[in-house]
Amino acid sequence: MTTSVRVATLDGAAPLATPIALDWSRRYALRVAFGDTFAILAVAALAHLAAFGAANTAFNSRNTFDDVVTPLHAGLALAVGWMLALRLLDTRASRIIGSGVTEYKRVMHASVLTFGLFLLGAFFLDLDISRLYALVLFPLGIVAITANRWGWRRWLLSRRAKGEYSSRVVLIGSQRSVLQTARDLIANPAHGFQVVGVGLTDGPNEGLLGGTGLPIIGGVEDVPGLLDSYGADTVIATNSDHLPAERVREISWGLDPQRHQLVLAPSITDIAGSRVQLRPVAGLPLLHVETPQYEGPQRMAKRIFDVVVSGLILLALLPLFLLVAVLVKRVDGGPVFYTQERVGRDGAIFRILKFRSMYTDADARRAELLAEMAARGEKRLFKMADDPRVTPIGKVLRRYSIDELPQLINVLRGDMSLVGPRPALPEEVSDYSSKERRRLVVTPGMSGLWQVSGRSNLGWDDGIRLDLYYADNWSMTGDLIILWRTAKAVLMPEGAY
Repeated sequence: MTTSVRVATLDGAAPLATPIALDWSRRYALRVAFGDTFAILAVAALAHLAAFGAANTAFNSRNTFDDVVTPLHAGLALAVGWMLALRLLDTRASRIIGSGVTEYKRVMHASVLTFGLFLLGAFFLDLDISRLYALVLFPLGIVAITANRWGWRRWLLSRRAKGEYSSRVVLIGSQRSVLQTARDLIANPAHGFQVVGVGLTDGPNEGLLGGTGLPIIGGVEDVPGLLDSYGADTVIATNSDHLPAERVREISWGLDPQRHQLVLAPSITDIAGSRVQLRPVAGLPLLHVETPQYEGPQRMAKRIFDVVVSGLILLALLPLFLLVAVLVKRVDGGPVFYTQERVGRDGAIFRILKFRSMYTDADARRAELLAEMAARGEKRLFKMADDPRVTPIGKVLRRYSIDELPQLINVLRGDMSLVGPRPALPEEVSDYSSKERRRLVVTPGMSGLWQVSGRSNLGWDDGIRLDLYYADNWSMTGDLIILWRTAKAVLMPEGAY
């Protein structure tokens, strides 16, 4: 279904009519469902061939099903049940697709539920299920479904980058809260919210919202009646003293529940979804925010993971270490490794290890370069493109992050972790504000959100914000995702120097 909508222009001219599809989430869910079905049937056929060959004889059973239930019947029933579980657990909901791990978690829950019911049914029917069949079917099935979801997510993100396959949003609230929310949503199109207009509680009813080019479509009370004109399907109420609960409820009465949705944006930011739980109490939607956890079983699991993985990588990369050592030594005869004081967890000082990528007089020239950066208004972040202190081989080592591999030794020692905030210099820490010092409550890492979100292209404030987000919201699942993104960043090293 399509409709003509008004698309706002940055110069404030009259909007143009253009067809916008309002059922993108259903079409996307249908495509994902076809992919899931194909993945399950393909893996079921593979498991059947691996366990039974081309035969389809009945299972060995002592009940009345012994001449009825065959592996083919069981496989088809399993496929139907698996697809039903994926549907009932809402794994293709528009609010979870495109970003985050909730979609993958629900796929895993649906698969485990299907596996459990399959085994339970086999037990009660006294079916002699092949172990090879189960061992091939479920692990490969989960991998196949996850791969399907990942592939479609890549496709979805590419379309959202073009402004397609997203909820069209009108923001309502005060100028300050609307402006901040608009900037955040515009900077993160992967989440699927395309802002098409705003309604203000404390500003004009027409014109453009400064700094964004977004049209002000009217007052807050006017918004429900103007949604269809702008092809909008979502209203986001931002935090505002001028937008009390009673007023928000009245606005919701003007929305069509079949075509529109209302979303409330609380004032808290940079909180991972796993730490937030909604609990209705006496008609109040209370948000419970768990406090960050820095000790306990997860911390121990993180340390064990660091030791095992870093040790295995060091053994595997020993030939590369020897080759790099020879190349670095040949440049100017200086030392192979470069060590430098860094600040670790709780302010502890340690010496970080790197393959030397600069000339031996690099530290002497650093103060001069920092002064030049300060003169240009650049704040503290000490990396720069085309650094004259970097050797030719050092440029290659830095581009592919090979110079940082000796930090695996720091990980084994416990000075660093595989994932964490960037290890800071002592002189940087001396200038930290109380807010910035919070990044020291966790162990610094070889990689982290700062590295995988733009690396050296990020400014100081953005890097600190990402480090603080990690410190407050870290988890083993999040660490694994960062390591995966790190591997991609190394293979496609934009922003590394």
